[in-house]
Amino acid sequence: MPPVDPTVLRESASLPVSSRGWWWWPLETVAAIGAFLYWGIFGLLFTLVSLPLCLLLPRKSGTRFGRSLLHWAFRVFVRYLQVTRLVHADLDSLRSLRKMTEPVIIAPNHTSLWDAVFVISCLPQPICIMKESILRNPFLGGGARLAGYIPNGKSSRLVREASEALRDGGQLLLFPEGTRTKRTERWINPLRGGCALIARHAGVKVLPVYIRSNTRFLEKGWPLWKRPEFPIRMSIELGKPLQPEADESARDFTQRLEQTYEKNLSRAHKLRRQVES
Repeated sequence: MPPVDPTVLRESASLPVSSRGWWWWPLETVAAIGAFLYWGIFGLLFTLVSLPLCLLLPRKSGTRFGRSLLHWAFRVFVRYLQVTRLVHADLDSLRSLRKMTEPVIIAPNHTSLWDAVFVISCLPQPICIMKESILRNPFLGGGARLAGYIPNGKSSRLVREASEALRDGGQLLLFPEGTRTKRTERWINPLRGGCALIARHAGVKVLPVYIRSNTRFLEKGWPLWKRPEFPIRMSIELGKPLQPEADESARDFTQRLEQTYEKNLSRAHKLRRQVES
C-alpha cells in the first residue's frame, strides 16, 4: 500500500462543505426526502410498466426501450440532485462516452450505492451487470429485467452473456470490485476476475472510471437513515483504456488493472479518499 500523504488528506478534509446558512438545513432535508420518494414512487411505477412489456415487446425492442427508460429516469434524478444542490457532480468526462461506437467495458470503482446512477445517466444504451437480488427488487427489478441487465450469477453464464452483448456493439457497465469499497480498504477492494475474463473472451478494451467524493455516503455499511453533510461533491474521471495482451492471463490483467486504480486513486486530488479515524 502506498504511503499516505497527510498534506493531501488535510486538503480534502478542509474542503468547504457548505457556505449556506442554517436555513438550508430544513430545505436540504426536504429535498433529500424527495429523492427517496422519487425512487419509492417511480421505481414501483417502472416495475408495474416494465413487467407486462417484458411479455409483450420483442426482446430486442424491449431491451432498447428498457435501457432508455432507466437512462432517462436516472438522468432526471441526477438533474434533481443538481437543481436542489444536494450534489455537485462533475460529469463532463462521462459525456464523451456518448460518441463512442465501439464495444467497451466501462469499469468504475464502487464508492457508493448510487455510482451506477451517475454513469447510466450519461449512457443512453448501457448494458449493466448487477446483483441477482436487484432483479427481484420491487423498485428496480422490473426496469432492469426489461433492459436486459445481466445478473452476476454463475461465472460461465455471466461471461457468455456479457460477451454476446458486447459483440452486438454495446457498452457494458461493470464494477470490477464486485461490491462497494469496504471501509477498511484504503483505495479499492481487491478486484475480482470477471472483468478480465469478459475482456479476454469478447476481445474488448476496459475503460477505468475513477470516482471520488468528499463523503462516504451510501458506502457499504452506511445506514440509510444517516444524513450526510450537503452538498455532496463528486468527481468522475475517465482513465486510459486497457486491453489484455495476447499472452496475458486473466489473473495478470486483473493485477494490472488493480494497480492502475490504486495509482490513480492515490494521487493528489482534493476529493481523495480519506483515512477513517
